[in-house]
Amino acid sequence: MADPARALKIADRIRELIAANLQQIVKDPDLGFVTITDVRVTGDLQNASVFYTVFGDEAQRERSARVLEANRGKLRSFVGKQLGIRLTPTPEILPDGVPENASHIDDLLRSARERDEDPARSRSGATPAGDADPYRTKDDEGEQPPPSSKA
Repeated sequence: MADPARALKIADRIRELIAANLQQIVKDPDLGFVTITDVRVTGDLQNASVFYTVFGDEAQRERSARVLEANRGKLRSFVGKQLGIRLTPTPEILPDGVPENASHIDDLLRSARERDEDPARSRSGATPAGDADPYRTKDDEGEQPPPSSKA
C-alpha cells in the first residue's frame, strides 16, 4: 500500500499530463471539447480513474467516449513515460456525472423558488386581522395589564 499523499500527487500529475496533452495524444477529429475534471488513483497505484466532461450534445459525448476508450493505451503509455515510476496506473476513462447532478440540483432549486413565490404573491396585498397593535397597554381603557405570575 502506497502512501496516500503519494497517490494524491500521482493522481494530480496524471490529471495535468492528460489535460495538457490530450489533443496531441489523441489525434482524432471526433474528439470533442473534453475537460479532464478529476483523477483518482487506487492505494496500490495500479489503477487510475480518469473523469472527464464533454462540451456538446449527447451524440458528441458518445463519439468522444468511444475515441477516449480506443486511445486508452496511448494515454497510459504517455503517462508512464512522463511519470517515470516503476508501475504505470491503468487508466479507466469515466464520464463525470457532476454537471448532470448540478443541473438537476439547479432545476430542483428553481422549482422550490417558484413554489415559495406563490405564497409570497398572495401575501403581498394582505392586511393583518385585528388591530394594528394587538398588545394591551396601560392606556387601554384604564385597564392594567394582568400581573405576571412570578413564583
